[in-house]
Amino acid sequence: MDRFMLNREDTVLLEIDIQERLVPVMKYRDQVIKNTQILISVAKEMGFPVLATEQYPQGLGRTVPELLEMIDEENIFAKNSFTAYTDEVKGALQDLGRKKVLIAGMETHVCVFQTVRDLIKDGYKVFAVKDAVASRTKGNYQNGLDLMQAMGAVVTNTETAVFDLLKVSGTPEFKVMSKLIK
Repeated sequence: MDRFMLNREDTVLLEIDIQERLVPVMKYRDQVIKNTQILISVAKEMGFPVLATEQYPQGLGRTVPELLEMIDEENIFAKNSFTAYTDEVKGALQDLGRKKVLIAGMETHVCVFQTVRDLIKDGYKVFAVKDAVASRTKGNYQNGLDLMQAMGAVVTNTETAVFDLLKVSGTPEFKVMSKLIK
């Protein structure tokens, strides 16, 4: 059952390509940005790392401002490949030594899918947060989720991930996190 459990000591959040010129054409973009903000806030509150990628930032722009301000610049990696599992990201993950990767990003059926596939191939346990990923069409979004699940990724949602990381209620962390979810 370990593959279905998140814990702060072994988790990293990877935000993939939620960028200025990509976001406007995505279905459910506002939900994805809001839920990614929640996930980044949770990571910061619980002390686990956040990495991010930007697909061809010269053309697609930077990470959207509301997320960019939350992520340390040294943890943002530019890329041209569709997979976010570049040599730089691979090195950062190896340095962190964490084996569970929580995924938010765009597009579900392209960059997110290819990243999840590559992470699983390399032995990572991957959690694709379905209300924090998006594609331009519902069909492509659903196909991406189906492919990831078939490969062994856990398809979850923001609230499930947050409460799994929390484990218990009644703590100061719980009070902070539950306000984010509402």
